[in-house]
Formats: sequence, C-alpha cells, structure tokens
Amino acid sequence: MRFVDLIEKKKKGFEHTKEEIDFIVSSVTNETVPDYQISAWLMAVYFQGMTETETAYFTDAIIKSGDIIDLTSIKGGIADKHSTGGVGDKITIILLPLLAACGIPVAKLSGKGLGHTGGTIDKLESIPGFRTDLNIEELIAKVKEIGFAIASQTKKLTPADGKLYALRDVTATVDSMPLIASSVVSKKIASGADFVVLDVKYGSGAFIKTEKEAEKLSQLMIDTASKLGRKFNAVISSMDQPLGRMVGNSLEIEESIDFLKGVCTPDIKELTYEISALTLIHFKKAKDKNEAFSKIDSVIKNGQALMCLKKLIKSQGGNPDITEDYSLFKQPGISYEIKADKEGYVKNIDAYKTAHACKLLGAGREKKTDDIDYSAGIKLNKIYGEYVKKGETVATLYSDSTDKLLSAIPEAKSAFEFSKDKPVERKIVYRVI
Repeated sequence: MRFVDLIEKKKKGFEHTKEEIDFIVSSVTNETVPDYQISAWLMAVYFQGMTETETAYFTDAIIKSGDIIDLTSIKGGIADKHSTGGVGDKITIILLPLLAACGIPVAKLSGKGLGHTGGTIDKLESIPGFRTDLNIEELIAKVKEIGFAIASQTKKLTPADGKLYALRDVTATVDSMPLIASSVVSKKIASGADFVVLDVKYGSGAFIKTEKEAEKLSQLMIDTASKLGRKFNAVISSMDQPLGRMVGNSLEIEESIDFLKGVCTPDIKELTYEISALTLIHFKKAKDKNEAFSKIDSVIKNGQALMCLKKLIKSQGGNPDITEDYSLFKQPGISYEIKADKEGYVKNIDAYKTAHACKLLGAGREKKTDDIDYSAGIKLNKIYGEYVKKGETVATLYSDSTDKLLSAIPEAKSAFEFSKDKPVERKIVYRVI
C-alpha cells in the first residue's frame, strides 16, 4: 500500500477502507511517511470529508495507536466530561466534586490552555503545591480513595492524534468535523470512562461559531462513540460571552469554590446543573432532572461538594486551606479598574475580546512551553443584564506587568456593550442531545 495512492483516493472523494485507515494511522504513529504527505492527506480530508463509517474507523485506529486506560477495577462505572474550549470555563472544576459528592466516580484527564481558551490543568496548578502529573496507577488509586481525581493528559494515550494535531495546527486543517470528532472521541474512549458528556460550545469565544455547526459536530461525535460501543451525550452551549465573572487561572478557582459554597451566576448554574443531571440520570442516581437538581442543591447546601474539593486538593498535594483563604493564591502585582463611560444595562461582553485581553495580561500562552502568570486575569464586576451607573467599575484587570496591563486595557474596554433597555433573560444551553 502506498500513501500517495491514498492521498489521490481521498482527493477524488472516495471512501477509505478500514485497512487503508489503519495503514494511514500506523504510518503517522511510526513516522514511516513524511509530514508533507500526511499534510496533503489532511487537506484532502478537509475538502472531501469522511463518511461516518470512515470517521469511526479513524477514531478506533487512533485509540489503538497508544495505551488504553483500564478503569474496570473502579466499581460503579466512571463518568467523564469534555469541553470544546471556552472563556471563563471552570465547569469541570465545579462538576467533579459535585458528582463525587453524589457517589459518581470520575477519573479526568485534562490539558493545558493554548490560544485564547483556558486549560483546566493551568487553573488547578494555580493552587500552590497541587500535582497534576499523576501516572495512571496514581490516578486510579486516588479515585478509589476519595471518589475522583484529575491529571494531565499523558502522551501514551492516542499518540497518533498528537502528531496529527501538530500538523493540523500548521496546515489550517483544524476546523474539519471528522478530524475534530475523531480527536475528541479517541481521547475520551482511551481515557477509559463509561459515560461522557460533551460540552460543545459555539460563539465568538469558541472555535465553532454557530449553533448548527455545534449541533452537527455533537451528533457526529455521539454517533462515532456509539459505533465504538460507548455512550456519549452532548450539551450545546453558547460562548458568545464569558462564563461567570472570573477569567484567569486562580480567579476561576476562586469562583469555583464560591459556587460550591452556594454563590454563583445564572449561566454557570444552568450549564453545571444540566451536565450534572445528565450524569446522575445515566448512573441511576436520579430518575429525572428535577430529582437530579434537588440532589445537586443538597450536596452544595450540606457542604459535601466543597468537602470533596478539599479532599481532592489535599490528595494531590495542595493546601486545602485555599478554599477558605484566597490570599494563599499568588497575588497580582497591579490592578486596574475599567469604568463605565455611560449608564445603562450590560448588553454584551464579547468573549473573544475578554479572552484576548486576559492573555495579554499574562494568563494565556501562544505555545505549550510558554510560562503563564497564575494571578493574571479579569474580574467582571458587571455581567449581562446588570445595571451600570456612569463611572462605575465594570471590570478589574490584574497582572504583574505594567506593560501587559496597558496593552490589555483597550481590548477589555471594547468587549463591553451597553443598552438603555434591560436585555431579555439569557439562556446559554441551546440543546441537549
């Protein structure tokens, strides 16, 4: 079998066989073909697409390119959740202790942030001493001990995907539905979970821009997982505006802790409860959404969810006192308050502009090797639908660098839009599949 013939076949829009897909993925994994040929094949896929059957074959081959985590020793089944990336998206950090408090084990592998979206691992590593470099044996042991654990993704899982993504990133082929679906689904299945909820985001702060595109991708990922014998659900949610009030690593941990203490914004509550309910119903911890919501309320009010987070922090080397004393986080050197130049209601806060400003402050990275400032970020003093007086603070910027702060101010200011009339109540969950 020659790789050039497979490029030609896909270029003309023909469907690959399972044997051809296996050959392509093994060639990528073993580095037996040059990058320029893989790039040519990726571009052919970008323009010609893949059938659902091809996508399933491709996903399965990527899974088998590396290790597959065996979590069967953990009784009761394992839940997982994946977000396609957003701004101020701290849902994982809130969700895991909620599920653990409800008796659902979670073994989570997450990544670092890149570009304008934040990474769950970066947020957790803002907790002094918190370890994310767990090996698989440690991860499983901690799940058995306290009910859940979270660690950095290992290169031994789906190595073919890592190599393919590096090429997709530099050949403008990232936004291909079958390539996205195979990347996400392969990592989740290889991670060993029995049930996965996908949080598929659309809007200015997301990679996918429209509801319909998000719907199409969600269905493709669910169907691909189903062909491989796994149950996935998807929550399609808006990312036109940041989630909650905090954007930045340690700031988002603080907001997550506040949520578990019963203080939250409507958007975070809506999305967290929706994902939690799907999981509770699947694991037969609740018969319907109302009962699930009641259980979530209960573990927040009685402090069990917060206690689970404290156990996680202690178990992975961090100081659980951080949940009561935010001064234990690294503190920013300087801050700046953005004032409203008019009165009215907050009509919109552009998610992408907010994320870009946050990155300029030092909270994000261009390359995975870049250092980040855990204390940098933005607090949204005013969010969608809230009334603002002229001269009132709408956002507070934090950084360790005056130059970085000055570069971020114009972008953060331009993110806000105001209106004289109060905007309609905002719902961020578009559809559940």
